[in-house]
Amino acid sequence: MSDDKINDLTPPSSNLPTRKSLPPFEALRAFDAVARLGGVRKAAQHLCRDHAVVSRHLKSIEDWTSAKLIERTPAGAVLTEDGLRYHQEISQAIDMIANATVELMKHNNVDQVQVWSMPGFTLQWLMARLGKFEKAYPSLDIELRPTNKGPDFERREADVDIRFSPYYRPALELPAYVRALEIARPPIIAVASPEYLQREEPIKTPADLLNHHLLHEDGFERWRAWLAANGIDEDIELSGPRLWQSHLTLEAARHHSGVALTNYLVAADDLKNGRLLDVGANNPDFKNLALGAYLFIAREDRWDAIPIDRFRRWLLKMIKEEFPEAMNVSEDEFMVHPSHHKNRYS
Repeated sequence: MSDDKINDLTPPSSNLPTRKSLPPFEALRAFDAVARLGGVRKAAQHLCRDHAVVSRHLKSIEDWTSAKLIERTPAGAVLTEDGLRYHQEISQAIDMIANATVELMKHNNVDQVQVWSMPGFTLQWLMARLGKFEKAYPSLDIELRPTNKGPDFERREADVDIRFSPYYRPALELPAYVRALEIARPPIIAVASPEYLQREEPIKTPADLLNHHLLHEDGFERWRAWLAANGIDEDIELSGPRLWQSHLTLEAARHHSGVALTNYLVAADDLKNGRLLDVGANNPDFKNLALGAYLFIAREDRWDAIPIDRFRRWLLKMIKEEFPEAMNVSEDEFMVHPSHHKNRYS
């Protein structure tokens, strides 16, 4: 290419930074990682580098700037006043570079979708059906991460997030640039193994459950809400193990340890195979009501991107085929009510 053509590509007002004003990017990345994670070893692990390499990068950037940026203490690396000020400035630039790069990659990549999802929903229902998605879209790769923590959509950590939003807790707050769709409102049911039900006292009414071993997630809220929906004082004293994860309460129920709360989506295969039984099945005294909704969450500006659109439509189709009672409205009617934007999304 001639010099004239190169000059034509350069904006007239371009003022390139001098070599001295731009430290090596690897050194900047190392400093940024140490500042965010609070330690050289943690930064090295995050960057997949030896901690000695990260230390050399830190010394390099301190030599480059002629400034002391980090104090090494027994508790870990601590930023100096200069370090704090410098990191506040460069971290924004690094985030902008990362976001622009991811956006460019995704703009030109229509064959992958990254999905974060609630562990119970993922392990108990979604995993067993992913083969159908891969068969329907053989050229589309899916990356699935079971997690209780929602992704940072601003940093493009995921394309899609599937969360359960309980009605008995404060509603999720979603950023303005995020869009959410209720994909299912499955009724909550009490389940136990056939062996447990044969061994213990009969369960004829919801009140009988108070004499049984109740299995809880991270707290007693879910059982209290379900019991209240069935006419039992929600302030009643409850006991039983707290297992933190819904799939762990189901695992305990499979091992005849007690009665768990779940929904028809998560417990579908267990109910079908007889590993678990709905203790209130065909009993009018039991009111199995929806106590929350599953949300399909994605960035507004990526909502109609081909991978996200295909996964969303496949997911809605699967739920509608298997559980029409949990999803009996159109996509437009399923849009999340503004009340879901009240509290912090995490």
